[in-house]
Amino acid sequence: MAIGKRRIEEESQIDLTPMLDVVFIMLIFFIVTASFINETAIEVQRPPTTDAPPDLENRNIVFDIGPNGDITLGDRRIDIRSVRANVERLRAENPEAKVIISSDPKAKSAVYIKIADQAREAGIYDISLATKEET
Repeated sequence: MAIGKRRIEEESQIDLTPMLDVVFIMLIFFIVTASFINETAIEVQRPPTTDAPPDLENRNIVFDIGPNGDITLGDRRIDIRSVRANVERLRAENPEAKVIISSDPKAKSAVYIKIADQAREAGIYDISLATKEET
């Protein structure tokens, strides 16, 4: 009877070594693949803030982007297709002008990118981004 009891004890044990090997291999796989994920983003260099806002409207070309993507230049609303023509016209008046894009925090970044591209096509490469405070 003792021989039959030993066989039952030996057969009832489960070997966990292969399962642990698979778990460790999966862990290594996930660690290695997770380290190769690269996120793409636009790095924005924000200028230092001051207490008194300078008079930028007279020297620079300032575009305002509303929360729904509306673009205004001065007091008039303009279309994205007319940005380049306006930049070229205003740059002819003031060759030292820079482009400042004042954007609402809820506006999409695609509008900023389109305005910046149009300004670069017009020959201005000094483009700044200003954001409005959320209320």
